[in-house]
Amino acid sequence: MESSVLTLADLVEAIKGIRPDNTNLPVSEAVVDSRQAIPASLFIATAGEKTDGHAFVQAAFNKGAHLALIDKEIQSDIPVVDLRSPLTPGFVFPEPPFALMVDNTIAALQQAAAFWRSKFNLHVIGITGSVGKSTTKELTSELLGQRFHTLKNQGNYNNEIGLPLTLLQLSPAHQCAVLEMGFYQPGDIEFLCNMAKPQVGIVTNIGTVHASRSKTQKAIAQGKSELVQALPASPEGTAILNLDDPLVAAMASQTSANVLCYGLNPQADLWADQIESHGLDGIRFRIHSGHESFNMHAPLIGSHSVHTILRAVAAALVEGLSWGEIVLGLQQASSQLRLLVAHTRQGALLLDDTYNASPESMLAALNLLAELPGRKIAVLGGMNELGQYEAIGHQKVGVRVAEVADQLITYQQNAKMISTAALQAGLSSSAVVNLEDSESVVSLLDSSLTRGDVVLIKGAHGLRMDKIVQALEIEE
Repeated sequence: MESSVLTLADLVEAIKGIRPDNTNLPVSEAVVDSRQAIPASLFIATAGEKTDGHAFVQAAFNKGAHLALIDKEIQSDIPVVDLRSPLTPGFVFPEPPFALMVDNTIAALQQAAAFWRSKFNLHVIGITGSVGKSTTKELTSELLGQRFHTLKNQGNYNNEIGLPLTLLQLSPAHQCAVLEMGFYQPGDIEFLCNMAKPQVGIVTNIGTVHASRSKTQKAIAQGKSELVQALPASPEGTAILNLDDPLVAAMASQTSANVLCYGLNPQADLWADQIESHGLDGIRFRIHSGHESFNMHAPLIGSHSVHTILRAVAAALVEGLSWGEIVLGLQQASSQLRLLVAHTRQGALLLDDTYNASPESMLAALNLLAELPGRKIAVLGGMNELGQYEAIGHQKVGVRVAEVADQLITYQQNAKMISTAALQAGLSSSAVVNLEDSESVVSLLDSSLTRGDVVLIKGAHGLRMDKIVQALEIEE
């Protein structure tokens, strides 16, 4: 390849199809947030819901950025090179910092990412599904990282902007990339796959989140199946599918790749049984692959974590890791992403699962609550984007609350569907409170919690229920 780091020449070639021969200006990193700009970085100005990045181009330059991608005029004296017009032969770029004018900055970012990805011969594992994508990504990258230099997307960089930003971090040192792929509407996953070119695809499950856009679970399944459809044919490609989810298992007929099924069903290629939850000490289980069986312990909490482990183990086996490496990697795993454990001043245990919420992840969190000793308190907010599944989704959660919790606190209007269902399922009215503001939740808990209580706090990301956790937890 031309160079080991992304350069201005690469950007221009990706966007215009012609490589200038008079610049090797390196790009240290690509960012869409001017606050994250570092020396020699590329700032991509995008228009968000609340702010337009074009207003922060100068701020990015002030932090050391060398280049900016723009698609509208900016208030700055910085030179602008218009890539919408042909570059004259021998064109000389100005000294940095300067901006590159393009038709559409997001499209240019995606072109650059696809171009840069094409320069590397590495294995890419794509992950999609309704629940468990991020923990699967983290654990898979941990296992593979024992042998391979592995890239993964950070945080929620799993969409049409985040994934290309991740791909631009590729270097010749990388041997694997583990990439979470988000789905909002049909075509999204196919588009991301066209950039990332995965050889392995993992599908976790099909839930109801985003049903407000996709309408039905079947439509959601069709959207997520774009991952397995994009895989190369066997033997190069492998689809790792959840046999316990009928909608995922059915994807085996939609791919020409090799299929590896996982689950709790002995019919799966990789399956688990004898699952024991030991609370915060993790889980024990037996895992089976062909004629081999292994007794395992992993520090991940909650019986539902077994599916996460099976997915990561499947990817590790596909990539050639030994069982010795897999067992050691699981024992040392630090992936408990999103669900965090903290304590209050009274000695109560806080389960902070406030990142987001769907019926499936709510039920998994409540199942974990059921596995832990102590008085169990569920503080639950509503769930968004469920479409036609909104009522039934909240009702299912309420029924499970009645089965496992001693007290229910619902937060804001949408969550009242949960409390209504919990009351109908038999939870005492004295054990149910509906509150509209975080201060009231904090005040109630702060005055009533005792040592040994276990509190699950979970709701839609936009509710910012993490503020409740922050107000209650103590530094440890």
